Amino acid sequence: MRLIRGIHNLRAGDRGCALTIGNFDGVHRGHQALLAQLCRKGRQCNVPVMVMLFEPHPLERLSLESAPPRLTRLHEKLYYLKHSGVNLVLCARFSRDFALQSAHNFIIDLLINKLGITLLAVGDDFRFGSGRSGDFFLLQNASIRYGFQILGAKTLLNNEQRISSTAIRQALATNNLSLATILLGRPFSICGRVVRGDAFGRILGFPTANIPLLHTVAPITGVYIVCVKTLNHQVFHGVANIGRRPTLARPYTQLEVHILDASIDLYSQYIEVIFLYKIRDEKRFNSLSALKKQIKNDVIVARNFFD
Repeated sequence: MRLIRGIHNLRAGDRGCALTIGNFDGVHRGHQALLAQLCRKGRQCNVPVMVMLFEPHPLERLSLESAPPRLTRLHEKLYYLKHSGVNLVLCARFSRDFALQSAHNFIIDLLINKLGITLLAVGDDFRFGSGRSGDFFLLQNASIRYGFQILGAKTLLNNEQRISSTAIRQALATNNLSLATILLGRPFSICGRVVRGDAFGRILGFPTANIPLLHTVAPITGVYIVCVKTLNHQVFHGVANIGRRPTLARPYTQLEVHILDASIDLYSQYIEVIFLYKIRDEKRFNSLSALKKQIKNDVIVARNFFD
């Protein structure tokens, strides 16, 4: 799979693709169904399959404080898209000029002139262009005029609930990890490269592997029982804290994982942290001894969970 960073980096050979457009946050079961359908059509037409997504997320561009938490960061999206059979990912920068272009110009300039699409697959609620004026009906008319196929993906339901990124965020916010797993098609996880921290966990007797979550609003906070997977397929049990560590008054959000019953240096390794069960919310303690006592209790809860 090839990543195209910016519309200006499109090549002549990228024309004629089977395309879908969206943020694909979480690459959940609804996304997976659309991608499977698109890949089948792409193979039938013998054309590459392209996903166009936006970075940063349009709502992050407008207001980072009010933007929804991300289920997946860009590198995680790319991993899941690659394993869905996608050939090309066009990562377009969402700018003010891009947001202000009309739906008509979006179709003519990008879909027809730059991409020369063979097929377009979008959800039935897809909107685009300035003021979200473009819709599926407009794309249907354009497909007849400019000679490309249009594929409308119907909303996928789980027990009459629409499978969406919003529904997954709500499930995570209410600590319903089992529902989030069903909607995602896999357990919720966060991936990243381990960096050196302030060694405070080691001082307390509970060393941690630290993943910074820079410029990202996490969809969960608190203390969790987790599994940790490495690129060489090692699996460890652990306890994770995700948040700002209120006892230490840290100004940034970080994911910290204490590996149970194993002494291993994960520094600079890329790991996946899979969230299994929430133990508690973050809490500010009046002393470091009280914090250490609570961490000991969290570890006991986690060991009992795995036993």
